[in-house]
Amino acid sequence: MADADLAYAGIAELAPRIASGELSPVELTEVVLERIGRLNPKLHAYITVTAEAARRAAEEAAREIAGGRHRGPLHGIPIAVKDAFVTEGVRTTFGSLLHQDDVPGHDAALVERLKVAGAVLLGKTNLHEVTIGTTSANPHFGWARNPWNPDCHPGGSSGGSAAALAAGMAHGSIGGDTGGSIRQPAACCGVVGLKPTYGLLSKYGSYPVAWSLDHVGPMTRTVRDAALMLKALAGHDPRDPASLDRPPSDYTAGLAGDIRGWRIGVSRRYHFEACDPEVLDAVEAAIERLRDLGAKVQEIELPDMQAAHAAGTVILFSEAAAYHAADLRARPEAYSGAMRDLLEVGGLFTAAQYLSAQRLRRRLAEETAQAMADLDAILLPTSPVPATPIEPDVPEHAVLRGRNCISFNVVSLPAVSVPCGFTRAGLPVGLQIVGHAFDEAGVLAIAHAYEQATDWHERRPLFAE
Repeated sequence: MADADLAYAGIAELAPRIASGELSPVELTEVVLERIGRLNPKLHAYITVTAEAARRAAEEAAREIAGGRHRGPLHGIPIAVKDAFVTEGVRTTFGSLLHQDDVPGHDAALVERLKVAGAVLLGKTNLHEVTIGTTSANPHFGWARNPWNPDCHPGGSSGGSAAALAAGMAHGSIGGDTGGSIRQPAACCGVVGLKPTYGLLSKYGSYPVAWSLDHVGPMTRTVRDAALMLKALAGHDPRDPASLDRPPSDYTAGLAGDIRGWRIGVSRRYHFEACDPEVLDAVEAAIERLRDLGAKVQEIELPDMQAAHAAGTVILFSEAAAYHAADLRARPEAYSGAMRDLLEVGGLFTAAQYLSAQRLRRRLAEETAQAMADLDAILLPTSPVPATPIEPDVPEHAVLRGRNCISFNVVSLPAVSVPCGFTRAGLPVGLQIVGHAFDEAGVLAIAHAYEQATDWHERRPLFAE
């Protein structure tokens, strides 16, 4: 298999070859590190590359597997970590000058789980400053760029992770999602991004944006790979107060079946409005493809998602402003002017407004559950617009980019973005599939059925060849 084919092969394809000894984790890691060395100076997908540590981990994985101690599908697989998760002995910047020299003494929970699974950690990926933003145009560590068009952003805040995956510079990654920061960059870069139900994955050691909206989850190039990563990452963690103690699940078990008879809703009000026409065309074609696969697609009405967006905005920026208040007073120069202004505006929301937003949130969660009661999932565009030029950043695009994602952080439902097409300019489009709380298996089953019926996930950006 050619090096480029190895770099783009899925975890599910590589894992049995590694387990059998046909493919060495050392060989695979060297292929990916070569691509990072060649492409990262242009894409700025990584802030820190831990090449020597990755080589040592790959060698250790090879020894363990040769000795009959294969740990599972992530053993020996090169994985990236968003630089919003602390990593023992490895600089963790959170995309901010506040932490540019921080070297933590412990790992985040998801990093611990990746190490237990035997993954080869490649380094820390670029992100929007303090993980708040939708472009990953980081003023301190370089603007992350989209492999499909380096003049465009890769989405944010997990833009470096999405760019690395799209360019064959990792086989999986972990990201954070407060208002769309896993799903929106996944859509912009043509990869898969999963935001699980709130509380399913531990946030211990991940940088907080807004504690009651923050989610963490996997990013991969295929749905099956996302299911494999989710299985390795899920589990109760008493160090995270939001972590729920639920029995483990095999999220790959339902991927082999079809979706005939599954009930899927489409609510066109709000989420389909003001979308780029090419995004709408791709999403409508995806809806028809799911109908062809036997799904029963029906028009529905969700509750006021514009109100959910407003509530999420108040909650997000109130909590973010509270978290950053002390640093803003002590070290204002460590923030870019744009981020400082954003956080200062967030501090203007009153306690009454914050509490009203939280009350509205609870009502909207109940109403959304009622609207979805007879459905298995709902469909909508992940982002109303594809990746847009880094400069100039049009205000209308800035407003639209995360609009279709934050609602489902507010109501805490699982959602996945899966590639569903390309614009005429060659930029990816994402389909968002939202399910019931803790039904990640169902969401992934629909996404997988659609993915297997199309070839969008098989395309590669010419820039990265």
